[in-house]
Amino acid sequence: MNVAFVTGGGGGIGRATALAFAGVGAAVVVLDRDPTAAEETARLAGQAVAVTGDVTRREDLERSVAVAREHWGGLDWAVNNAGVTLHQKLRAHEIEEAEWRRVLDVNLTGVYLAMRAEVPAMLERGGGAIVNVSSVAGLVGSSAADAAYSASKHGIIGLTKTAALDYATAGIRVNAICPGPVNTAMVADATHMADFFERASPMERIAEPEEIAAAAVWLCSNASSFVTGAALPVDGGYVAR
Repeated sequence: MNVAFVTGGGGGIGRATALAFAGVGAAVVVLDRDPTAAEETARLAGQAVAVTGDVTRREDLERSVAVAREHWGGLDWAVNNAGVTLHQKLRAHEIEEAEWRRVLDVNLTGVYLAMRAEVPAMLERGGGAIVNVSSVAGLVGSSAADAAYSASKHGIIGLTKTAALDYATAGIRVNAICPGPVNTAMVADATHMADFFERASPMERIAEPEEIAAAAVWLCSNASSFVTGAALPVDGGYVAR
C-alpha cells in the first residue's frame, strides 16, 4: 500500500487529490490550517488521518510526515499544494512588503519546507514521488496574476527542476503541475483571475479540482516512471497560445 501526503488538503485541489489517492488504494495524511476541513477530507477519504498545521512551520510538516511513519510505516507520495494569492490584482510596486512575504512564505518556502520533511522519509523507503503545485502563472507572465503569486510559482518550478536532479538516482521523482484557474474558493475570491482565464482559455472554461488531481496522481504513479523535472500545464491550452 502506498502512503501519500497532501498539503492544503482541506478543500479544492488538495481535497480532490486526497480523494483521488484514496481511490487508487493509498493511505493519506491530510494537512490543512483548518482542522474541520482537514478532518472532513480524511473522513471522505476513508483510510486517512487529518493533521492541523501550517506549511510555513517546519515542525508542522515534520509532524505530518511522522504521522505517516507512525500509522503506515513511511511515505511514498506527496503533493505540495497549499497556496495563497492576493484577493485583488495589484501591480508590482503596489504590493505591500508584508503581503509579498506572506505569499512567498506560503507558496514557495512552504514547498521547500515540505520537501525537506518528505525527502528523508522517501529515502528510507528507497524512493518516492513528489508533485509541487505551481501554476500557469509560473510558466508565463500574466496581466491577471499579481507579481508575488507569479514569482512564487516560477520559483516552485526552479525548485522542482533542481530537486529532480538532486534525487534522480535516489529513486525520488520530483515534478510540478501548472494549473490554470480551477473551480475553487481561492479562485472564486480572486474573480479577476477566473474571469480573465475563462475568456483566454482555448477550452473556454476553468478546470474542476478533480482534473488537476488526476494529473497529480498520474505523476506519482508508475505510469510516469520516466518523468522527473517536468512542469506539466493542466490549463485547457492556455500556454499553447
